[in-house]
Amino acid sequence: MNGRLQLKDKLKVYSWMLFDWACQPIHTLIATFIFGPYFVQAVVDNPVEGQALIGMAVTVSGIVVAIFSPILGAVADQTQKRKPWILMFSVFFVISTLSLWFAEPNLENTFWVLLAYTIGFIAADFSTVFTNAMMPSLEKPEKLGKLSGAGWGLGYLGGLVSLIIMLSLFVEQENGLTLLGNSPALGLDPGEREGTRIVGPLTALWYVIFMIPFFVFVPDVKMTTPSQLDVKKAIGDLLLNIVNLRKQPSLGWFLVASMFYRDAMNGIFFFGGIYAAGVLEMNTVQLGIFGVLAAATGTVGAYWGGALDSKYGSKFCISFMLGGLVIVTLVIFGLSRSEFYGIALDPKSYTPDIIFYIAGGLLGFVSGPIQSASRTLLVFLADERQITENFGLYALVGRATAFLAPALITWFTLASGSQQIGLVPIIFLLLIGWYLLRFVNVKKRV
Repeated sequence: MNGRLQLKDKLKVYSWMLFDWACQPIHTLIATFIFGPYFVQAVVDNPVEGQALIGMAVTVSGIVVAIFSPILGAVADQTQKRKPWILMFSVFFVISTLSLWFAEPNLENTFWVLLAYTIGFIAADFSTVFTNAMMPSLEKPEKLGKLSGAGWGLGYLGGLVSLIIMLSLFVEQENGLTLLGNSPALGLDPGEREGTRIVGPLTALWYVIFMIPFFVFVPDVKMTTPSQLDVKKAIGDLLLNIVNLRKQPSLGWFLVASMFYRDAMNGIFFFGGIYAAGVLEMNTVQLGIFGVLAAATGTVGAYWGGALDSKYGSKFCISFMLGGLVIVTLVIFGLSRSEFYGIALDPKSYTPDIIFYIAGGLLGFVSGPIQSASRTLLVFLADERQITENFGLYALVGRATAFLAPALITWFTLASGSQQIGLVPIIFLLLIGWYLLRFVNVKKRV
């Protein structure tokens, strides 16, 4: 009997972790390395216009998530049901990512593709709010750090595997062949960029397959007292809890601190490829290698960070890794094709690439623990009765200033005429978030 209970407990934990694995390709494949660059280079005529359109789509999704995630969280806490919401948003996720197949080269009307792109990210973010809120019901408090780190590490691994599959079997280079030197799999037409466009359906299929264990084995919260859905009351409770943050100063300080360092990290992820292409003159294949490296080290870092989280606490883990992230950003800031902080480099050598790859590997290694430990710390700071709502607030503050890093980077770049100077705001945002963490007081051992 005990053996069956242990197996059941392990199944629900591992199945919950699979959400990160299932959802990660929308970030790795759609946003960063495959679809985003393809849209800017091939779907629209002007790369500047393409980047602006993607930027608008990301902005719209951010605004929607910022406004509605806390409200949805409050409603879910009131009814104590999360899986029905996750299922609903999963349907939107699958339909929208499937629709990206229709992003043909030189597409005249990009509205529907951009709408699908936007809805996909909204669905992914909303689903994440609810799955994160299920953490306290899955493990003992002292094991939540390892659970969060393992889940995030599995997500990085999923992104790595899916990226390798796309680069090896599907994405066509200029010669029409994949990195392995073959034609795109499944008879896809390289002339129509079908090997690249399959990224949408692959992301959808990946999600469907790996979410099955989640819906089968992860239980929803067992209600002690049934509650009727009352949206007006849920919104009222949300507003009251926002006001009451002054009675929970550590939670408030954490939300503000995370707002700054998460915005900085988003800036790094969004502009990292642009920086490498512009300053270091890297091509698509080199950027793909960078992505594989960052995902691989991110997987290791997230697992190692989970152990660090459980042993020394989530706050310590975040602070330690933020220090590492500041150092990595400073390394990238001082690097160009011809010099590294005044030290001359041969532009034709591989030295700048090697330094950037090392920095990219370290970037992946420290980013995973920061993200996984942040959601663990929120669990310990928040009232369990409003856990989904507080994860909604976490999503809100993460999106409320999502424009800040891109706007500052753009302004600094235009004002200075230098992509390197454009990175300065990221360093300051990281330092602000790092400093504000000192005001977070964790009473429970994390």
